[in-house]
Amino acid sequence: MEVTADFLVLGSGIAGLSFAIKAADIGTVAIVTKKDKSDSNTNLAQGGIAAVFDKDDRFEFHINDTLVCGAGLSREEIVRFVITDGPDRIKELMQWGVEFTKQKEGNARNLDLGREGGHSMRRVLHAKDLTGQEIERALHEKASLKRNIKIYENHIGIDLILESALQGQKKGVRDRCLGAYILDTNGNEIHTFKAKFVILSTGGAGKVYLITTNPDIATGDGIAMAYRAGALIANMEFIQFHPTCLYHPDAKSFLISEAVRGEGGILRLKNGATFMESYHPMKSLAPRDIVAKAIDTELKKSGDEYVLLDITHKDRDFLINRFPNIYNKCLEFSIDITKDPIPVVPAAHYQCGGVAVDHYGETSIERLFACGEVSCTGLHGANRLASNSLLEAVVFAHRSFIKIKEAFGTIKDDPVSIPTWDPRGATESDESIVVSHNWDEIRRFMWNYVGIVRSNKRLERAYRRIDLISREIDEYYRNFIITRDLIELRNIATVGKLIIQCAMMRRESRGLHYNIDYPEKDDAHCRKDTIVSRDHPLSMETSCV
Repeated sequence: MEVTADFLVLGSGIAGLSFAIKAADIGTVAIVTKKDKSDSNTNLAQGGIAAVFDKDDRFEFHINDTLVCGAGLSREEIVRFVITDGPDRIKELMQWGVEFTKQKEGNARNLDLGREGGHSMRRVLHAKDLTGQEIERALHEKASLKRNIKIYENHIGIDLILESALQGQKKGVRDRCLGAYILDTNGNEIHTFKAKFVILSTGGAGKVYLITTNPDIATGDGIAMAYRAGALIANMEFIQFHPTCLYHPDAKSFLISEAVRGEGGILRLKNGATFMESYHPMKSLAPRDIVAKAIDTELKKSGDEYVLLDITHKDRDFLINRFPNIYNKCLEFSIDITKDPIPVVPAAHYQCGGVAVDHYGETSIERLFACGEVSCTGLHGANRLASNSLLEAVVFAHRSFIKIKEAFGTIKDDPVSIPTWDPRGATESDESIVVSHNWDEIRRFMWNYVGIVRSNKRLERAYRRIDLISREIDEYYRNFIITRDLIELRNIATVGKLIIQCAMMRRESRGLHYNIDYPEKDDAHCRKDTIVSRDHPLSMETSCV
């Protein structure tokens, strides 16, 4: 089956939906989402979205906080336009029905602004501690009113379709994206989706790691697809580990929002002693990379399995009202946050690198755009400031739409004929253990060797393993019928390899990347983006030597 639309959006989080709602006013939109339409990283976002709304706050304050957190790699011009455009985009979300928590019910101007690590002011808009869920609710309701939008649930992208693959690469001409091959996981059929523009909004890749706050869908699909298509990929070494994931044998990667620390939560060792004062003047409100490394260091020193996040000194009613989701989830595990400190550990949370894009979200491949966590815009640099990610997503979705709208009226239907998917004699596999074993091994050695603290030897070991496993997966992929599990395994292997390659190339410690063999930041040689591509897998735009 061939599906034709003006816009193909891969992913149904805040970036994909906000773009689709606007694009539906000028053309047809096909949204492909790998599970239910609400399954996304956005839906799990607890903390909120950062922007300047308080009368005492200033754009310059937010810009400076972002640049400081980015450790020298954030691009100031990007930071500036994202932050100055932020309030308008958030007002737009509210016009679409997003209801942020207010200090007094009925007063639309009196937004309850939270504070999180790295922020000098209270500027985080939230819907209690279910901000992402509220945004998804409103955006899906808005999208449902648009007749030009069709959502394909339980569909997953396999590969992008490029003009060069059909007609050969034209010398000196940028390649062009024509659509994607998509697997319907319910019907086990592969369909051709053809579009004038393709927007990657597939989110992150937390499932590359053994311990993560991300949902099962976060397997780096968009990055892997873009890399295989030849797009430039940037800064994959910068993986943000959230410092406070609930530690409990029956809790599956439940995040304890940074807003808990923002509201006064204090990190303690199991014996009750505080420790963050030894690592940063902001103590428990330090940026995430500082806190995650501090916890990792303390756990290695003590041999303990977790530290404690203590907010029991705050009023009971305030905690239950401000953090109802966290309160109820912890209560399921017999932890009453109004009385008991919360056991927490760091977990892979957010990727600051991704598909390299320009100021309008366009990749190095013509008509292929990327918005949200899948992209590398230059906003986050070497470390993301808390709650800047949802802001980045809505601002770049808007800018992508503006850029596309300008060109849309001049583009005619493409006469290029796209062949149907060729299975090339693939057969049913009777060795699914290969998929599950490699999946588990990748996630374990990524956690052990390419985690919060790295070394040259650990990275070399990880590269040898990922190189061997990648060859096994490629052979398996060529011989057997494609399944969702196989697609995701192929993608986490690709993304894992990109993270390792970028980490090996950065010979310093900066932001989220800490290598004990290069413990210092090297501004003279390494204040540069790490750039890789399919055709130049071990090169840098400006090499760190």
